[in-house]
Amino acid sequence: MNSNWQTKKLGDVCVIKPPKSEARKTLSSGELVSFVPMEDLGIFTKQFSALQERKLKDVSGSYTYFANGDVLMAKITPCFENGKIGIADGLKNGIGFGSSEYFVFRPKEEIYSDYLYYFLSTDDFREEGRKVMSGAVGHKRVPKEFVENYEIPLPSKDEQERIVKRLDEVFEKVTRAKEAAEKNLQNVKELFESYLQSVFTNRGKNWDEQNLDTLCDIEYGYTDKAKKSGAYRFIRITDTDKDGLLTQENKMYVDSFKGVSKYILSNGDLLMARTGASAGHVMFFESDEESVFASYLIRIKFKKEIFSKLYWFYSRSKLYWDQVRQLSAGSAQPQFNGGAVKKISFAFPKFISEQKTIVKKLDELLAETKKLEKIYGQKLADLEELKKSVLSKAFHAEL
Repeated sequence: MNSNWQTKKLGDVCVIKPPKSEARKTLSSGELVSFVPMEDLGIFTKQFSALQERKLKDVSGSYTYFANGDVLMAKITPCFENGKIGIADGLKNGIGFGSSEYFVFRPKEEIYSDYLYYFLSTDDFREEGRKVMSGAVGHKRVPKEFVENYEIPLPSKDEQERIVKRLDEVFEKVTRAKEAAEKNLQNVKELFESYLQSVFTNRGKNWDEQNLDTLCDIEYGYTDKAKKSGAYRFIRITDTDKDGLLTQENKMYVDSFKGVSKYILSNGDLLMARTGASAGHVMFFESDEESVFASYLIRIKFKKEIFSKLYWFYSRSKLYWDQVRQLSAGSAQPQFNGGAVKKISFAFPKFISEQKTIVKKLDELLAETKKLEKIYGQKLADLEELKKSVLSKAFHAEL
């Protein structure tokens, strides 16, 4: 740190939790103030939007008071770790109230709100705060004593202004770059989804359409308790990744049992989740490891000459999910059982050779999509790391 910089405790350079009596002295009980619940406070967003208004008398009892220029920061998990923080601005009558889980910092004369906001956004501060959180699981909070006694590097106000200006410039550029990368990422996904949809809507003359009831057998999996080791890998709903393929992490097993052959999986088998958040999702099974499948999965076995991977691609399309939502509507819990599966309508080319040609094209496009997703995903990660690096340098006099 620069030798010309001072180091002071946050409690010495800020009023932490300004008194509500200020609001009562300024406004009558029936006048309106801004109301900012936790969901309206942004994530690492300097200026947040105060979208709601309430009468002072309705919020001055149990809610936290703040005013224009104050810095708000969530103190409870997971909002603290997620970066719920911002500077109050544009409040109704200059006054706001919000969650009781806010820390409110009112900068004194020697520190700017923007400089404080950026400091409270640093990884160092947030990691130290995370380490000292206390309370019941799900309700852990950063102690007030930690915040009051945490030391902040404090250059002159001119230097603070320079640092804030530089951070604003860098963060604006990073934000624009992230928006462009996110847009490109979305375009890549939409391109694949659009092509996938067109495959099953722009059908050729040699296509057929039938309900799965006439095309396949439905088989429920085996019920047993999964173990760390055993004769067969035990494939569960949680063994499907976001792309509908088999994961290789957190493997679980079962011992051999009577009638095991009924549940042994072959490459190309389709396994559909029938309950929970994954209900309706279809896994394309590929593995060299002998495996059986669990009871919350349904194996879809085609009786006719249908290339199973074509149906797996179909299960990723809007056409498929429109049917799933319609057939499972009204269920109290997400579920999609064998009876509903049989009602799914599936369009496919009659000739297996044409099915394989379509799958080959979709495989190629999916591989290219994944390649581009990885590139844009890495760019987003690099931009996030750049922000963290610049923030750290700012408070070590390296910016």
